[in-house]
Amino acid sequence: MKKLIAIAFTALILTSCKKAKKEQTEHSPTSDFVEIRNTDYELVKPAKNTGRVLVLFGGYPEDAEDIKREFNILEGAKQKDIAVLFMNYNQKLWLQEDEKQQLAAQLLKIFKDHKLPDANAYFGGFSSGGNVALLISDYLTEKQSSLIPKGVFIVDSPIDLVALYKSSEKNIARNFSEVSVQESTWLLKTLGDQFGNPENTVLAYQKYAVYTSRTETIDNIKNLKNTKLRLYTEPDTLWWKENRRADYDQMNAYYLERLSKTLKKSGFDQVTYIPTKNKGYRADGTRHPHSWAIVDPEELIHWILE
Repeated sequence: MKKLIAIAFTALILTSCKKAKKEQTEHSPTSDFVEIRNTDYELVKPAKNTGRVLVLFGGYPEDAEDIKREFNILEGAKQKDIAVLFMNYNQKLWLQEDEKQQLAAQLLKIFKDHKLPDANAYFGGFSSGGNVALLISDYLTEKQSSLIPKGVFIVDSPIDLVALYKSSEKNIARNFSEVSVQESTWLLKTLGDQFGNPENTVLAYQKYAVYTSRTETIDNIKNLKNTKLRLYTEPDTLWWKENRRADYDQMNAYYLERLSKTLKKSGFDQVTYIPTKNKGYRADGTRHPHSWAIVDPEELIHWILE
């Protein structure tokens, strides 16, 4: 997750609540693809037949342009006639019920307006965007909407809000990394203001979290039992120890592995936990295991086409 300090945790006002937006469309006579941009999303789709759609949510501060820069998926998707929808929807670690309703309505409208095949949709997200991808996919599936994702993948997402709170306490007490302390201070305030201290209010946390390892609660993704799921992470314990002094049980990888085991124990038979090695690099070349780059685009596209 990128640096969170100073980012206001404000709800986005969705398309249904805004006045009409001007949409920019680029379509060269020699091009096989159309690019559509507005304030809510960017869509790149085949000019004629779209086989499948990949919907992507960025990390906490990421918009469509950030995703395109950090995740090298577009060219491979074009080769297979896969439309890619880059959402500007961000700054969410969890979703309230009204936010799920609004986001679902927005996605359904996008698919309808641009004649996208809702029967062949795949959702994915990085960091907090992975939380959004899972939660909205569960909601769409539960409501039996026309848009039910066939598969969802997440990239090193902070799925356990209780664990996030407890890890932030450790980081502040350790006082090793300025970035870590700033982010953790913000998290303690944000989570504390919303849910209180999890030692006394764990039920409030598990009501909204993707997963609560303390109670092995998966209620918020229980409707994805028949959905293909992929959990990507890069458990580079050495990097986290050297750069943040973080223990393994403070890493997203720890909880993603536990979630994988909990899901399989609960009868989810299409779950794949994917730990990677030395693949995490930001677009500027900076080494960081918490990156979009841990996903192999070619292999992911193969998964979508299966």
